[in-house]
Amino acid sequence: MSRLAPGHHTLWPTVHATVLDAREPGPTALVQAGIHGDEIAGVHALQELLEEGLRPRRGRLVVIPVMNPPAYRARTRAVEGGLDLNRSFPGDPAGERYETRLAATYLALCESERPALVATLHESRKRYDPAVVPSFGQTLVYGVDPCPPLLQQVVDGMNEVIPDPEERWATLYYPVATSSTEIIVDRIGCIGVCVETWSGFPERRRIDMHRDVVLRLLEGVGVGVA
Repeated sequence: MSRLAPGHHTLWPTVHATVLDAREPGPTALVQAGIHGDEIAGVHALQELLEEGLRPRRGRLVVIPVMNPPAYRARTRAVEGGLDLNRSFPGDPAGERYETRLAATYLALCESERPALVATLHESRKRYDPAVVPSFGQTLVYGVDPCPPLLQQVVDGMNEVIPDPEERWATLYYPVATSSTEIIVDRIGCIGVCVETWSGFPERRRIDMHRDVVLRLLEGVGVGVA
């Protein structure tokens, strides 16, 4: 796959990517949501940011609001009888299932764009508790050791302004070998993060938290927003 020109692109019949280039050179960041169809707050957060005219100050920003449209339409983690897209990497461009073909397409995009940051927006039914494994809500999940400093920086910044202790964030080391994040980090050496809000909070609050985390990640990696 060739590097994408600025504008709107179709990666798969109903998977759309928006590519935004700044005038000032800088790194590339890629943010996507909806890889699990029942995790909707991240989808809405990215759609809202694009509708409001999100632009990078430096470098390039690639945004994919709905990574798994069939599952998103069904509002299920995966389509009935299908595969978990986030566990289908590195994929197979000639695979029988659409999930493996789509995973291969997304991986090829990341290899061509070489982003410094890849973030995927998720939601968890379990509020993070160190004593409960697995539990993810309100965490930035990473799969390399040590934790990338950017992730701790974002967590610290979020916790400084959050009024409710129940909404506090944490970083969480939880590598999963077949996930999109792990495969992409291994292939291109970028910062990879899964942003997990807790689904027990109201939808509007989860959307706002996703928006805030995304903007902080972009600022911290050197892309920023205009």
